This record gives sequence, C-alpha cells and structure tokens, in this order.
Amino acid sequence: MRILVVGGGGREHALVWKLAQSPLAEEVYCAPGNAGIAQEATCVPVAADDIKALLEFAQKMAIDLTVVGPEAPLVAGIADAFAGAGLKIFGPTQAAAAIEGSKVWAKELMAKYGIPTARFAVFDALEPAQEYIRQQKAPLVVKADGLAAGKGVIVAREEREALEAAEAMLGRGIFGAAGRRIVVEECLQGEEVSVLALTDGEAVVSLLPARDHKRAFDGDQGPNTGGMGAYAPVSFVEPETLAVIEERILKPAIRALAAEGRPYRGVLYAGLMLTADGPKVLEFNCRFGDPEAQPLLMLLSEDLLPLMLEVVEGNLRPRSLNWYPGAAACVVLASGGYPGSYETGKPICGLEAVPPEVKVFHAGTAWRGGQVVTSGGRVLGVTARAGDLSAALAKAYEACEIISFAGKHYRKDIGGRS
Repeated sequence: MRILVVGGGGREHALVWKLAQSPLAEEVYCAPGNAGIAQEATCVPVAADDIKALLEFAQKMAIDLTVVGPEAPLVAGIADAFAGAGLKIFGPTQAAAAIEGSKVWAKELMAKYGIPTARFAVFDALEPAQEYIRQQKAPLVVKADGLAAGKGVIVAREEREALEAAEAMLGRGIFGAAGRRIVVEECLQGEEVSVLALTDGEAVVSLLPARDHKRAFDGDQGPNTGGMGAYAPVSFVEPETLAVIEERILKPAIRALAAEGRPYRGVLYAGLMLTADGPKVLEFNCRFGDPEAQPLLMLLSEDLLPLMLEVVEGNLRPRSLNWYPGAAACVVLASGGYPGSYETGKPICGLEAVPPEVKVFHAGTAWRGGQVVTSGGRVLGVTARAGDLSAALAKAYEACEIISFAGKHYRKDIGGRS
C-alpha cells in the first residue's frame, strides 16, 4: 500500500515511523514532512492545509490511504474532499471535526447529550463576558471558540487574569476569527489525563491513558503551549476508571455525533479532568495528540495500519489492543522564547550520538546547508520506552542532554506527578 501522512510535526513523524513498520506499507509519503521524517519517508513539498494540491498528489500517486495528523485540514474538510474523490482517508469529516473546530459547538453538544463537562457560558461581546466573569468565583477558564494551535485556552487563577483574557480575545482579537466567540467555564479540579480512542462511528477502541504537560515551565507554570511532553500509561487511571470514561464520555460522544448527522470516523481525543464527581471533559480533539502520539505509538505492539483501515472501512472490531509492557515518555525540546517569539535556523548537534533505544521525533526541523536546523517552536520530541516510567524518563532525559542547539529549552519535570 502507498500511504500519505499529512503534516510536518512530531506527531506526524511518529505516525510515519509506526506506519512504515507495517508489512502492508510499500511506500510512505509525508506532506510537507520535516528533516527527521525525510529519513524515513518521501517528503512532498505541499502544505498540510493545501487540500487541492494534496488531493492532486494522492490521485497522481495512487495513494491507498491518507492519514491526517493536524486538526486544521480536518476542520477545513480534507476528509470530505478525499472521500468525494473515492480515496480512503483516516480522519473525520468537516462536520464531525467541529467537535474540535468549535469549542462552543462542542460544549453545547455535551450539554445537550448529558456528557459530563464544566459549567460554562458563551459570549461574543466583551462587556457581557466581563460582567459574567465578575459574578463568578475564580479560578476560571477562558477559551477561544476556534483553532488556536493549542494556545487558545487561558486558565485564570484570579479574576483579573480572566478579564484580561476576555479583553485580549474579544477586544483586541489576538486569535482573530478563532476568538470572536469565547467560552468562560468553571475551572475543574483534579488530575488531568488524555484518553484517545479509535472509532468507525460505532465501535470504540480505547488507547492507553496518557498525560500531556501543557504549560511552558516546570511546576505547570507559564503560558499554555502545544505540549511540552507526555507519557503513558498513567498509573492513577485504573481499568475501572477507563471503563467509566468509555461508557459515560467516549461512547456517548460518538452516539451524539451520529444523532446530529455527523458520524465520526478516526481517532477521538478526550482531554479529561478526574474530579471528585468523576471524569469530566475539558476538551475534545479530532486527531492524535501531539506529543501524546509519540509515547502511545511507541508502546503499541501491533500494526497500526490494519487498525486504521478498519476505521476507514467501517468494520472496527471492539477489542483490547496489544501493548508493550512498561511505559514510554516524550520530552519536548523547544526553541528559546516558545510559545512566544523565537528564532529559527539554529544548528542542531548531537542527534547522531543519541542511543538507538531512544527515538527522536522531529517537529520543527529542516535541512539547511547540509545540516539539521530548528524551524519551529517545538523542535524535537525525545521519546523512550522502558520497563517503568522512571526508567523511560531517565533514558529520555539523558538523550536531551546529548542534543544541543542555541536557546534549547525543556521541562525537567515531565512525569513528575506520577
């Protein structure tokens, strides 16, 4: 089979790496890819959001399956375009991807179908939003309605922060069209966890629970990012808890989407808070998490490609997946200044010295002048698997010390809560 992976980040490198291991995969392409992906697949100079050009490439090369990594092309309707041309594609339709594309729509869906989530209110004007904030008790969470690269959620510990977030989004328009409406919700308390599940619109097959680290700095300080590291499995999520998540959240969400005339096929990501009242949804995403995909795919001991084909063809078999024993952890090496402004083009040294048991997934990298250089905020995802989480983290952090580039920044406490 000829496979096309859409995207150019760490998640897409992990997908390419895993899919290329399948005996069914004859050739793997990635658009646009990055310097690391280029070592394992044929990179195609087409942007992930250029749906027309991607479709033309897939038709020209007789691609058998396209796998979409990022949310933006899914929300823009890439699955509809490919399916309309008779091509198989892994990812939900534009209508179903609204579960991530619009936080307002997702919250209203959860409220309508009784899926547990935080209390919320929706605003498209600044004054009513600020009046509501003043009536509530901090902490509060302020969310931009649309896509904002993982940075459109502000956890406000004080009323002042919530008022400033609303003003930034509705008043100054820092997220553009994505922030023309906002959600203001209660700040749930508990332990955070991500549970991803494959679904063909009916059957739901859960992956191992994972945990992301969104804040830029140690101790969960600083601004939100696209993710500074992740690990799986999560020790405090018991099988009984996972069963509750499946029965009260994942399966009802899939049924709700179907009832709304938006059947969902692909991977559904549930960002959850394990509260004293049980698991509640923080957000839904319509794709694999980044960096959660990196440790999850490293732990998956079975072929991913047949699973994706079952999803696309609508015959996913309910079952427990096969996993390697132990744990895996990913530590993100970021550019100095990320998630704010940062410089690119910094040469990356030490990659060839990383031990073979550690996999370095490239995110923001490029080839320039015969060497690998930085080209994004999140640069590399250093990922290791071992018999337990402590050993996996030790391997990953040792490799982080080997790799160097100007301004390198990473969190030193990934996995610390477990």
